[in-house]
Amino acid sequence: MIAAIRPDDWNFPLLLHVLGASLLLGALITAVTAQLLAWKRPAPTDVLPYARFSFRTLLFVAIPAWFLMRLAGEWIASRENLNDLDDPPTWLDLGYFVGDLSGPVLLISVILAGLGARSLGRSNGERGATLVRVATVLSVLLVIAFVIATWAMSGKPD
Repeated sequence: MIAAIRPDDWNFPLLLHVLGASLLLGALITAVTAQLLAWKRPAPTDVLPYARFSFRTLLFVAIPAWFLMRLAGEWIASRENLNDLDDPPTWLDLGYFVGDLSGPVLLISVILAGLGARSLGRSNGERGATLVRVATVLSVLLVIAFVIATWAMSGKPD
């Protein structure tokens, strides 16, 4: 019922925030799937296509989606005057926590995935595979964090 009384000028920033979050989670799940498929391959030459795909997905989709989600989230928070609350709701605190913490972790994951793919391309198989696996673990942690944040921000359990 709250959506029925929300002012119309809040719809566009909220749409952009939800779109960014959806694209980000989709990009992370796609990259994690490719990374997990790479993890199961025995030969470094078999890992390379998956490593490149996951790196490019993180770089070209996840990072811009993170910026869209974060900037539109700030926009809608300023429209709803959520930043002026003395005691903000738990779902908002969780959203800020995940949004702020996920940026550096996503950046580290992208760098490791890129370095791993580059090492695999230069036939340094063990080092490259290790970097891709570390990026996989970070990406899985991001997926878990974003699923929890999505649940909290859509359900608003307080």
